[in-house]
Amino acid sequence: MSRLGRVAAETKAAWYGFTRRRTAVFFTFFFPVIIILIFGALVQTDPSGGGLFAEPPGYYVAGYLAVVVLFTPLSRVGSEVARHREGNRFEKLATTPLTRAEWLLAQTLVNVVVIGLASLLILGLVLLVTDAVFSFSLLLVPYVAVGVALFCAVGAILGRVADSQDGVIAASNGLAIPLLFLSETFVPPSMLPEWFVPFMNISPLTYFARGVRGATYQPPGTMATWRGAQQGLVGADPYLNLAVLTVLAVVFFAVGAVALPRTD
Repeated sequence: MSRLGRVAAETKAAWYGFTRRRTAVFFTFFFPVIIILIFGALVQTDPSGGGLFAEPPGYYVAGYLAVVVLFTPLSRVGSEVARHREGNRFEKLATTPLTRAEWLLAQTLVNVVVIGLASLLILGLVLLVTDAVFSFSLLLVPYVAVGVALFCAVGAILGRVADSQDGVIAASNGLAIPLLFLSETFVPPSMLPEWFVPFMNISPLTYFARGVRGATYQPPGTMATWRGAQQGLVGADPYLNLAVLTVLAVVFFAVGAVALPRTD
């Protein structure tokens, strides 16, 4: 069987494995609904006031997408690696031609489809229940795909390091929650101490949020040629941030593939 055939077969098996877990399917798509209803409809924004959510509603679209691009791959791939370890499945896979990189690629492809659908659901709900003004951009497709690939790889690393599914969930939350609120998603840099702002460039999620925001959101009163404030290593240009995110995804994918165990 060719490499393409092996990846296709594993992707098909992983897709059916996901769809047969009804609870996982329900909460995968229920999660973004809850996020939008809480942060978009109940809390709402107050651009004229202070505190959290003081930016216009369109500013937070990148944050809503970052929630599913970050949390879902970390927990799903991390848990899948833990399940494979507990069931000695990697030892069985080692007897097949399927390589660890091919296995991780198959898991990534399934997550790209699942999170792509969840992202469409988020954008639809944002239009439906909030006053957010944003523009659709074809750049959202590579952003979601590359972001998912990056955090699937991080999930694989967590699955290797943690010793159980409970450990993976705890590690995922412990990593994802700080990243979510310190990567220009919901908390603007102006609300953080000046000395901390350079550290935001360490987070891969920062490049996702800056790039998606640069591609979809234009602050009121700016010109049509606005490309975002010049901040960080590459500013807010959506193409440059996508390039950085892609390089990081390739590096993390290679590390994640190597981290997958051969035997248990």
